[in-house]
Amino acid sequence: MKSNIKNTIVSAAFIMIIFGFMLANIIIPDKEFSFSERRRLIRVPDFSVDKLLRGNLVDEYEKYILDQFVLRDAFRSVKAVGKYYVFNQKDNNNIYIVNGIVEKMEYKLNEKSVLNAADKLNKIYEKYLTGKNVSFAIIPNKGYYIAAENGYLDIDYDRIAELMKQNIKNMEYVDLSDTLTAEDYYRLDIHWRQEKIIKIADLLLKELGNDTKASDSVYTEKKLYPFYGSYYGHAALRLKPEDMIYLTNSTIEEAVVFDYQNNSYGKVYEEDLFNGTDSFDVFLSGAKSLITVYNENCKSDKELLLFRDSFGSSIAPLMLEGYSKITLVDLRYISADLLEKYIDFSQNQDVLFLYNTQILNNSSMLKSSGSTIIN
Repeated sequence: MKSNIKNTIVSAAFIMIIFGFMLANIIIPDKEFSFSERRRLIRVPDFSVDKLLRGNLVDEYEKYILDQFVLRDAFRSVKAVGKYYVFNQKDNNNIYIVNGIVEKMEYKLNEKSVLNAADKLNKIYEKYLTGKNVSFAIIPNKGYYIAAENGYLDIDYDRIAELMKQNIKNMEYVDLSDTLTAEDYYRLDIHWRQEKIIKIADLLLKELGNDTKASDSVYTEKKLYPFYGSYYGHAALRLKPEDMIYLTNSTIEEAVVFDYQNNSYGKVYEEDLFNGTDSFDVFLSGAKSLITVYNENCKSDKELLLFRDSFGSSIAPLMLEGYSKITLVDLRYISADLLEKYIDFSQNQDVLFLYNTQILNNSSMLKSSGSTIIN
């Protein structure tokens, strides 16, 4: 009798839990964005007979349900704790932790993608930059410094550098790998820390033939807290956040930023964006197709054209002392074919292509032709 009652209670509890989660998922509105993972969540798929017959609709609904499942972050945390601390697995969904540094394994080198990137840079040179002082540099990921010695796979940075050097013409290569360390990056994010890369700014300015040194300037440190970073959500653990520090001085404070996309002026640092979708947007307002930073205090009339990804947002302010203006071009958002509409390439310009390994390994995102987000 007692056994029957126990079984009935267990069965009823199980049914209540199942139906409770089902009702919760029906009632609770879908979320558009996961702040912990720094990405947009999948919305309910559009229905079509064709997708239903092909079986694609089922796959889309499965991904949608996984993204929108109630208490999703809590279940992700339970899974991560189990993998790291119960079963002693070395990673969770390719995310690993070494001495408090969180990194993502990127180990499948796509040589065709790297060659494609080199080809795109060559075409930009031939179209716009002939005769100019042009350099390129590759930013290694944190894994370059911590992966191998701790038993993790990592993308072959040296092979990427070799392929780029062999295939890029008329540009000087600047090697950053020996100047950086794992400690120069955020623990919980892909990006480098601005207060740690003054030495990189010095190196780049020197290689571009600029006599100015970023390290000769006096900076005031501004601290923002808490910074969780893009890898915090991917790790799905309760990790301690860190400080975000940005460096400023009178030159940086007085500089004016023109955003071609919105046809508006702004500042080098936008603290109001720290609590937004991506805290790294503090630096030059984040992802922008084309912006120019004007430095009226510079004695030189020289301009720097910086073809960059998000890493360029934090190093450009440190290079301002050497240039009257720095124009930052993000080819993920603007076609290279359209640049002549906005940039006068007849001016006195140094040119730097600065990309991290993930961009070069996925170079299809760099637009050589086609649309742009500039209105």
